[in-house]
Amino acid sequence: MVLGEITGRRCYRCFRPIKTCYCKWIQPIDPQVKFVFLMHPKEAYRQRTGTGRLAHLSLLHSELIVGINFTDHPAVNAYINDPLYYSMVLYPGTNSLTSDSAQLQKRLSAHPAKKLLVFIIDATWILAKKMMRQSHNLQKLPMLSFSHSYYSRFVIKSQPGSFCLSTIESVYYLIKELQEGSLIKRKVDPEGLMDVFQKMINFQIECTRDPEKISYRIGKTKKRIHSKKRNFIFHL
Repeated sequence: MVLGEITGRRCYRCFRPIKTCYCKWIQPIDPQVKFVFLMHPKEAYRQRTGTGRLAHLSLLHSELIVGINFTDHPAVNAYINDPLYYSMVLYPGTNSLTSDSAQLQKRLSAHPAKKLLVFIIDATWILAKKMMRQSHNLQKLPMLSFSHSYYSRFVIKSQPGSFCLSTIESVYYLIKELQEGSLIKRKVDPEGLMDVFQKMINFQIECTRDPEKISYRIGKTKKRIHSKKRNFIFHL
């Protein structure tokens, strides 16, 4: 089915109630990069406005893996050791590379047959640091960061800092920067990520204005969408 497997009152593709399913807004995008989302269980099972799942559903050939410590995770290690991929993790650090860095260009040109694979940690910043600290295999990977500064459009959630981005925004801006660095072809159009993101925001705003809407009544409290927790992202 176009809307994914639907059972009862919930779509098991976007995990939204059927009447507020986001799948109709999702546009398939081939980013020419393999994205693997490492999602914290709290994002996977408790968040109703989490954007990591929307990004995963939008990006062709991407994968979503739920967990905390990925050191011994068979699927993660299989990707890291796969000779078809050059694996990196989106994470800030003094040694993080940007798409316009000569060092990254040199590394990728040294492996022309390999496809770039980027692990995206999908969690609040505090939980993301814990996941990275416990996942020794991720620590050994080269880290990728942004060369520009961005500000989030996620107006329905409080932010710990103006520089914080949602997961779907992070992927969007990463694709744009990889294009600037000629690591992704210009013909790739990532705008579908921001389109579905904005539609989700608009819908949630409508819910705050109309408490009778289904989405607004999900969970034990009507204040759920005002949670101060944020999806992981950063700026250096």
